[in-house]
Amino acid sequence: MNIHVSPKDGAPLYLQIMRQIRYLAASGRLEAGQQLPPVRKLAEQLLVNPNTVARAYRELETEGVLVTRPGAGVFLAGNGSPLARPARLRILSERIDMLLSEARQMNIGLEEVVELLHERERHLAKPEDPK
Repeated sequence: MNIHVSPKDGAPLYLQIMRQIRYLAASGRLEAGQQLPPVRKLAEQLLVNPNTVARAYRELETEGVLVTRPGAGVFLAGNGSPLARPARLRILSERIDMLLSEARQMNIGLEEVVELLHERERHLAKPEDPK
């Protein structure tokens, strides 16, 4: 599981962890029933307090994204809820909000942002050049 946190992000570390776990689940990089690292191990990897990871896991469990099995660990919920379309749209909405906020700070209008999105889509749609 590849998670990165940054104090410079502006969001609390536990929210960064939650956001990334949701994204990994929605993108299919984490599969239903897959075990997540233990709290202490992930905390060591991220260089954060174990309470930060525990809080993220606890809140994701409350949302139904994670399931704790006593004695076995923490797992991605098998009910598919984190992979549902509303969850994917919520993740994209958060990213769009950040993009629009940054564009506004740089005095870039919505029309330019939409134009840039179209340009990037065309770029991504091009077949790769096999060299």
